[in-house]
Amino acid sequence: MAEFVTFEKLDGVAIVTIDNPPLNVMSKQVALELGNIFHELSADEEVVTVLLTGAGEKAFMAGADIKEFPNLMKNPDMKASIMQSHAILNAIDQFEKPTIAVLNGMTFGGGCELALTCDLRIAEEHTLIGLPEIKLGLFPGGGGTQRLPRLIGEAKAKQLMFTGEPITANKAEQIGLVNEVVPTGEGVSYGLKVARQISRHSLQALSRIKKAVDEGVEMPLEAGIEREAELFTEVFQTEDIREGVTAFIEKRKPVFTHK
Repeated sequence: MAEFVTFEKLDGVAIVTIDNPPLNVMSKQVALELGNIFHELSADEEVVTVLLTGAGEKAFMAGADIKEFPNLMKNPDMKASIMQSHAILNAIDQFEKPTIAVLNGMTFGGGCELALTCDLRIAEEHTLIGLPEIKLGLFPGGGGTQRLPRLIGEAKAKQLMFTGEPITANKAEQIGLVNEVVPTGEGVSYGLKVARQISRHSLQALSRIKKAVDEGVEMPLEAGIEREAELFTEVFQTEDIREGVTAFIEKRKPVFTHK
């Protein structure tokens, strides 16, 4: 039974909520529970899209649990422990279904890095986003130095990490860190609306869009085009493509089974 992370399912969408008061920090237990839940949702045929948020209105996640740092500093095999955390974040990043992070308050440090593993980010207008690790004499160690520059560019990412100063939700939207900003208190309802819109489509196609983009951005253009062609060939072997084409010809809405 999960203690800090729970989920509910609505119309093909799983809403995953981090509830570790007061600020939903990323403890080892929270990370473990996140990993377990995403593993469970991966195999859940009822779920097409996952929405990730934090409980309350103060924080999506205000960073790592600093109280765990002294033990980490004493760990003779510290890198192995760090890589275990990376394995969980990588699994969320590589999750085959679309993911949406709803940022409903402070999104600092590890919280920002967790949000970066999701495909889309929706921020409530009171949200502040930042990577303040430099103020503790360290730097982002949950993939921030790698995922953030890929999303917003090297110079902007370095500025956020060098200064440690947070930015507003509106500024984050301007630089491409979040997709949309919504009024405070409306993040989950808006995110659910977007997630339901996505979940109406075929998971066979959605998962291949995600693969084509995620793998392709790391390749030269020609190699990316070839990978797209491979995935495009695969999707034509699915039941959903036959349903989609038949529905179009018959002038009706398709009923996808995600097979």
